[in-house]
This record gives sequence, C-alpha cells and structure tokens, in this order.
Amino acid sequence: ENAFIFGMSADEVLRLEMEGSYNPNWIADHDPALRRVLEQLVDGTFHQDRELFRPIYDSLLRGYNGSRPDPYFILADFRSYADAQGRVEQAYKNRKAWAKMALSNVACSGKFSSDRTIREYVEDIWHLTPIEVR
Repeated sequence: ENAFIFGMSADEVLRLEMEGSYNPNWIADHDPALRRVLEQLVDGTFHQDRELFRPIYDSLLRGYNGSRPDPYFILADFRSYADAQGRVEQAYKNRKAWAKMALSNVACSGKFSSDRTIREYVEDIWHLTPIEVR
C-alpha cells in the first residue's frame, strides 16, 4: 500500500524470452509519449551533441554491439511506469497521507541494507566464496 509497483511480472518477462516475440519498435510506434522520449535522446533536447545518447537510443531500438534491441524489456515497462508516476503525483498531493507512507516505509526498511544484499547475492546467486578485505 506504500509502494507504486509497475512493470511486467517475472513470468511475463520469461514468456517474452521464450517466445522471442518482443518487439520494442512496435511498442515505441504505438505509444506517442514513449516515441517522443526516445526521439529526445537524439534530437538535441538533452545535450547539444545529438550523438551523445545515440548508444542508448540504438540499444533500445536497434541493438548495440551485436545485442538484440532492448534486451532488458525497458520499453515494455514504460507505459506502466508512466501510469505509476501519475499515481505517485496524485498521492503526493495529499501531504499528510504522503508523510504517513514515507514514515511507514522508513520504519519498515530495517532489513534492507547493501551489505546484506551483496552477501545474499554472493551466497545464493553467484555461489562465490567471500574474501576478507583489510
């Protein structure tokens, strides 16, 4: 209740992977706001050097250095992200409720730490032997 979840589920991502049906260009062509954001990467909106963000643009729509386009399905989550951002903006207008959400999130965040997360990745995902750095 205090978070704004967006994007595909893990199962949806796996399905797209297995089907090989993901087409980021189709997504961009059917969402004018997304197309506008993508074009701004290369039209000088963010930097006068129009080629500065070309690798990002290319990686999302054409692939980059031999990879397939948008290998992390970023564009597939854009509309869901934009909709979630709208919910965030609405929630923020209610300052009292927003403060309550923020305090609740801080109070419940004790379990989360970068040290614990890295340790769990080392043990459970990468199966590495930790080394001590002095």
